[in-house]
Amino acid sequence: MVIRKIVNINQEKCDGCGLCVPACAEGAIKIINGKAALAADNLCDGLGDCLGDCPQEAISIIEREADEFDAIKSNHGGCPGSKMMSFNTSPSTTSTSKEETQKSQLGQWPVQLKLVPVTASFFQNADLLITADCVPFAYADYHRDFLARRAVVIGCPKLDDLQHYIDKLTDLFNLSSIRSITVLRMEVPCCGGIVTAAHQALKASGQDIPFREVSISICGERIIG
Repeated sequence: MVIRKIVNINQEKCDGCGLCVPACAEGAIKIINGKAALAADNLCDGLGDCLGDCPQEAISIIEREADEFDAIKSNHGGCPGSKMMSFNTSPSTTSTSKEETQKSQLGQWPVQLKLVPVTASFFQNADLLITADCVPFAYADYHRDFLARRAVVIGCPKLDDLQHYIDKLTDLFNLSSIRSITVLRMEVPCCGGIVTAAHQALKASGQDIPFREVSISICGERIIG
């Protein structure tokens, strides 16, 4: 159980119109005894796509203790955007020719730390890249220099729940035989949270995994690591 954002349905306001049911991409809402209800906590992603479809304003987003969102079980197999996938990549070209385009080095899906299952096959015996989500926009050679041959998770320590990151990374380190950890952050102070989360998770797991921190400037230069 974690403290996270989740849908709350006011049963007194709900008139059972059902408009929220198709609006929920995860299949988390059902009509039960003539009223909309959350079928299970782990099916709700807490994003609130259903909010605008309730004419009675009976749906809101609250924070409470709930089961962690399960992208695999939601919507009878998960939202297509959260479906777990692995795919082969080959090293990208180092040519600077304008005629050649660098090939993506992404070898998995999903990549959001909130969505990835910690037991996914692509994490087994992997070199893990933990990336603050602004980095790929700032650092031009992110795919070639960092992403190639690594499993990746991304997130924003300022906008997301840091304790959730710590808990999930702890489980990941314990269950997936990670070979090495590289944490890639921006130079701005708030981005240090993702390094803190990784350090605390590693300590909590009790694992001895090589750890490297790399810092990128807002101008796209590598300044640490």
